[in-house]
Amino acid sequence: MDAPIYIYAATPADSGIISRIIERSIRVGCALDHRNDPRLVNTWVRQQSAERINAWLVDPHFYLNIALLSDKPVGVGMAASSGDVTFCHVQPEWFRRGAGRALMADLEGWLRIRGRPGVALKSTRTGEAFYRHLGYRESAPASLHHGVKATPMHKSLAVPA
Repeated sequence: MDAPIYIYAATPADSGIISRIIERSIRVGCALDHRNDPRLVNTWVRQQSAERINAWLVDPHFYLNIALLSDKPVGVGMAASSGDVTFCHVQPEWFRRGAGRALMADLEGWLRIRGRPGVALKSTRTGEAFYRHLGYRESAPASLHHGVKATPMHKSLAVPA
């Protein structure tokens, strides 16, 4: 049995580890999506550069979290106050151990506290089954996003009556 997963709000001191987790997740975990095309990989990684991460960490409209498993940082996620989950990355060797689910539950809780009625995201093929398992549904046809196929998905945060 795996150790408990601990989720915490990221701080500017975490920008380096966030950057490394994202890059490894993209390069290794998302190979199905970018097909090891160096141009696509570099474009995708640049979209989530250390400089951008630092800017997000100090912007109150964004919330970044980190998942620890066995005291190791294994995943990161980010939501915007607009109701969008902009990313959820877990290092491939830690897939299917609950870190992604815990990150998403924390992001959804942050959005729920802010009164958002639902969550929107764009999923790559790698993440679609994961998000469906969490209750997300396709909200529009897939399209190319920075050269990678992405499917818009949505989940209601409304509490059942």
